[in-house]
Amino acid sequence: MVVFGSLISLSGLLILLFRTAPLGGLSSSVAGWVLLALGVVFAGLGVLRNRRKRARNSPGPVGNPIQRLKALPRLWKAWRSGNYPELPRSQVVLWAAALVYLVSPIDVLPEFLPVIGVADDAGVVVWLLSTLSLASGSYLRWEKDHRDTGRGIESP
Repeated sequence: MVVFGSLISLSGLLILLFRTAPLGGLSSSVAGWVLLALGVVFAGLGVLRNRRKRARNSPGPVGNPIQRLKALPRLWKAWRSGNYPELPRSQVVLWAAALVYLVSPIDVLPEFLPVIGVADDAGVVVWLLSTLSLASGSYLRWEKDHRDTGRGIESP
């Protein structure tokens, strides 16, 4: 959420600095200030969420991005077979909805609006990638904790 907020703030700042024509009926200064404020709010909420997670001292996800990417098919297979119950069905439904939203021609903010038009898609992409990374990192932790040494299965 911090990255998403930063991108939204940067979009607002760029609109304030370089755009003079109105954006979808709004003056560029109003659109820029609104995006800047929204970005700061999202980034602040992300920082608070990260601090709260660290305060709980729960074990975090493991693995670098390549290991997490390689773990996604195993995560899917384990979840489908029922061996990995820690991934809620609602999370998988949200991922599917995000993919459908990204490929569908219908958008909350139309693409013809400069900068703002791609902000909703960028937000969905950032959310999708971050939650997939977090879930695969958590799966790697679960896989490491539940490895079956009797069968020779080792953690990645």
